[in-house]
Amino acid sequence: MADNGPSNGSPSDLKPDDRTGDSSRQQDKFSPADSIPATRALDVIEAESGSCTQIKSENAIGNLSPSSGPSSLQLKELNELPASLSRGWRFYGAFGTLCLVTFIIALDSTIICVALPTIAEDIGATAIEAFWCGTSFLLASTVVQPPVASLSHIFGRRPALLASLTVFTGGSIMAALAKNIAVLLGGRTLQGLGSGGILALTYVIATDLVSLRERGKWFGLISLNWAIGSILGPLIGGALVEASWPWLFWINLPFCGIAYIAIPITMRIKRKRDTSVNTRIKEFDWIGTIIFVGSLTSFLIPLSCGGIMYDWSSPRTVIPLVFGILGLISFGIHIKFCRKYCKCDPLLRPSLFTSLTALSAYFATVIHGITVWCLLYYVPLYHEVRGSSPITAGVAVMPFTGTVAPAAVIVGLLIAKTGTYRPFIWAGWVLVPIGMGLMLLLDNHTETFRWVLIYLTGGLGLGILYSAQAFAAQASASNSDLPFAASFYAFCRSLGQGIGVAVGGVTFQNEFRKQVEKSPEFASKANEWAKDASALVQILKKSPSSMQLMKDTIIDGYINGLRTVWLVLTLLACIALLVSLVCVKAKSLDRKFETEHALDQAGPKEKKDQRVPEVNV
Repeated sequence: MADNGPSNGSPSDLKPDDRTGDSSRQQDKFSPADSIPATRALDVIEAESGSCTQIKSENAIGNLSPSSGPSSLQLKELNELPASLSRGWRFYGAFGTLCLVTFIIALDSTIICVALPTIAEDIGATAIEAFWCGTSFLLASTVVQPPVASLSHIFGRRPALLASLTVFTGGSIMAALAKNIAVLLGGRTLQGLGSGGILALTYVIATDLVSLRERGKWFGLISLNWAIGSILGPLIGGALVEASWPWLFWINLPFCGIAYIAIPITMRIKRKRDTSVNTRIKEFDWIGTIIFVGSLTSFLIPLSCGGIMYDWSSPRTVIPLVFGILGLISFGIHIKFCRKYCKCDPLLRPSLFTSLTALSAYFATVIHGITVWCLLYYVPLYHEVRGSSPITAGVAVMPFTGTVAPAAVIVGLLIAKTGTYRPFIWAGWVLVPIGMGLMLLLDNHTETFRWVLIYLTGGLGLGILYSAQAFAAQASASNSDLPFAASFYAFCRSLGQGIGVAVGGVTFQNEFRKQVEKSPEFASKANEWAKDASALVQILKKSPSSMQLMKDTIIDGYINGLRTVWLVLTLLACIALLVSLVCVKAKSLDRKFETEHALDQAGPKEKKDQRVPEVNV
């Protein structure tokens, strides 16, 4: 497959209008004194005060001489924001709000992990039902992301973000008031839908606020808040569950309240076009959304519960899995011909998948998501099996999560400074397999300083990739596709987490079962114990010292099962490294900032003078 994404700006990469220009239009918009080269083919809509309100360029450096390349002054010009998009208080308020909602959903996604056994016991839920409390959140969060991103492009960012926040808040209230498992599952599903929408829109709105080259440091700040929420989640969850578990969900409401106030004030988004509601509804890909959501749900549900609720060979697992795969194939065909036959914008733009660099970035991001999910789930359980309390097990994850955040921020700053991302991607995918490989050394007696050093290695690699991978996907996209590339990147990570449920679960169960079957006394319980890793922790804690043989059997099976998980993660990371080395190409990060959803920071006079009709949404 050819790598057709924007690269170093050869003329062939430009649209016909960009290559030839429109002389009459340029005469209207440029005075003879303008110093901007005519070959750059920019459409500048200029206010009477002389400040730019909108700049359009498919590839702003496309017509610079390939031999000479852009000068430092031109590069500075390309990455600067227009005057009307200058960074006033609304910019920082909007980004602060994005960081806040990111913190909320990160906190909520991990706060319930250590509390599930207590919640299940309190409301009389089985181990399988407790398992679905986490899985329903993850599945809902994954499938909703592309539709919400597409809706935000049609109806506006702010309404989509407020709607997602409302769904998340409603789910939090529902879960907090739950007296039975059905209501709790409903609340967690609503929370997942809202969380997925917020996550996708966080990346989409960030692309509207900053230029591509600067995006790394700001995405790094978002990752920082995600890491803080992920770190505090298990700690706060372990503390609150001892008092009253509904507070695991009530704690979201103050943050949601602040976000409800901040979003309308700071996110005054200007859209370039204003169309009727009926026209906007027709623009949305309803058929594609139904196919996509139905197929992905049919694919992820058996992938998540295979080997737990039903055997992998069961028709209840195989049939929906096959239908899900066939549905996703049909969805790919649909988006190819959507504009021609359905007369609407496809849910996912086919142009996102024409670049080999972008495809490799999406693939590696799925593996990144698998790795992160398996570590967040199995590392705390590893420490609980060793006798740690839930809070202590949550603290043990901090070498991972605490390293991810600063690494993401620092790498984002370095990429913004150097304008290159490939060395950081390669460095990340070198460190991750090393870290995962070192985890094969972990056993029931590993000293603290050893596992801390091992976790730091893997965490550093994962943190580097949080920022660096995003650039490979976005640098390959055209300006008009950037928000969609950003949201699909976030979706790929969530998809990886969903697939990680199956990868970790199947790997652990098979190896654990083999180890337990070696013990004649407990071979009959191998299948039962293998189906629920978290239940084993409770069995160990409640077992008296007189049952030491059983405890030793479970611990040995657990350690060997986890070693196999670490081995699979190591192999996947090596594959990602190989793909990144071969397929990721260098793309220029220097292009003119462009967005159809600009942050409104103009004063009353500028608004009065604007020539292009814009609508606040």
